[in-house]
Amino acid sequence: MMREAIPDWLLTAAKRYNLTSLENRDAYAGLMAIPMNSLSEILDWTFRSLPDEILVGLDVDTEKMDYSDRLARYIGSSDEPSLFAGQGMLVGRPHLVNRGDSYEVHHVPEEWVDGLFSEDRGPRGGRFTHWLHTHPNAPAVPSGADAEAAQFTEGVDLILGVWFSPEGAAPWFDDVEGVRRPLTELPDEEDRPVIGRAITGHRIHGVELIAFHKRGLAINVVLTDPDGMPIE
Repeated sequence: MMREAIPDWLLTAAKRYNLTSLENRDAYAGLMAIPMNSLSEILDWTFRSLPDEILVGLDVDTEKMDYSDRLARYIGSSDEPSLFAGQGMLVGRPHLVNRGDSYEVHHVPEEWVDGLFSEDRGPRGGRFTHWLHTHPNAPAVPSGADAEAAQFTEGVDLILGVWFSPEGAAPWFDDVEGVRRPLTELPDEEDRPVIGRAITGHRIHGVELIAFHKRGLAINVVLTDPDGMPIE
């Protein structure tokens, strides 16, 4: 059962998102599954932090080691087994690690660094399998800095693009090449539907989500219930 706190618009969006994940499964080198409860919590942090970016650490749920048969349907012909840490495992509870602008958000505060070989782990130096960060008013497409930070990720990196107004210090920027994975309908300068309002007062117009491997490979994302069953 899904928790009542998950809004209807997000459940509807998840079904559409997963349908695209299923239809395009052969284009992806790997698969990762994110429970809706975790995604909902990440979105709440994202909206509360606007217009800043946030950095979220994700580990795997060690109690759910294997994908269900229904989830395995999302694995396509280009799948590379053992490509990344946590492959074939459900994502666990998220951890809000940092908040700031695009230059400082990737640097992990000392309390989140385990100290073991931290200098060899890049700017994040942290202990999580996967990392997610947000792109306020920008597409969920990796920048050069994102690609560089991903070189130290054992799992995969995720980007959550969120479109909102008023823009303030985060003007809309969508002149970027790359494959987009909308979670909701993507807005533009002329058409800005409102899917909700953040506690900060910002109107939320759209959300997109991607995952990628440090080799530059696209990773398929499927949104699930707490037991790893796809939202369909």
